[in-house]
Amino acid sequence: MGLAHGTLGWVDVAVPDTSVGEAFYGGLFGWEAEATEGDSMPYTMFTKNGKKVAGMGPLSPEQIAGGQPPMWTPYIIVDDLDATFDKAKQLGAVVLLEPMEIFDAGSMFFVMDPLGAAIGFWQSGTHDGAELFNETGAVTWNDLGCRDVSAAKAFYMGLLDWSSEEMDMGGGSYTMFKVGDRANGGTWDISEAMPDEVPAHWLTWFNVDDTDATAQLASDLGGSVIREPNDSPMGKTSILADPAGAVFAVIQSTQVDGQPPR
Repeated sequence: MGLAHGTLGWVDVAVPDTSVGEAFYGGLFGWEAEATEGDSMPYTMFTKNGKKVAGMGPLSPEQIAGGQPPMWTPYIIVDDLDATFDKAKQLGAVVLLEPMEIFDAGSMFFVMDPLGAAIGFWQSGTHDGAELFNETGAVTWNDLGCRDVSAAKAFYMGLLDWSSEEMDMGGGSYTMFKVGDRANGGTWDISEAMPDEVPAHWLTWFNVDDTDATAQLASDLGGSVIREPNDSPMGKTSILADPAGAVFAVIQSTQVDGQPPR
């Protein structure tokens, strides 16, 4: 059974040097890497215990010269890529990559949402997203930090079969998105928490057994700690960056239920 339409079901990272990325993430999360053959569209599939958890691709010289930063990007699984693409444009998204087929794996497009955050969309072929969620070394959450939560809700709930639920996070409001009755990411207002120059962005979270140890290991492996480990209502968190500067978050969660998708 495939992931439901609207599920935040895959993530990948774009970096200048995939060999560095492979060593870093393999050392940090225990991931194994398998690169595609040929050089037409090189891509690395990360697995954990034999199950797909994330992907990695190289930034091209043109992308680097154009100022595209290394970054993690989540993908939303959809049933009809072309219809979703047309509707996303109608709702104000800016096209970054037109719909394209990736061999028999599936089809995708990228946009910048009306908030200014990059997001990918994927219609499955042989590849139906991650096979592991919420376990150690796997994705457990994705959220959108922005400055207009109402606009974020209007875009994503208008585009997809998402509902929302407001949550009190003990010092601020948080909007959780849902597909059916399942939690499926969220959004929050970063206006008071981050400098004005920080743009809207999606942040991918990975589950870990020990946030303190993971942050130290990330530093030892050549990455950096953007936000030191701290306690939250959902568990102990930290925001990290890989050696290229791609930012992601980790959580030693008190809320994991082990049921994909999350």
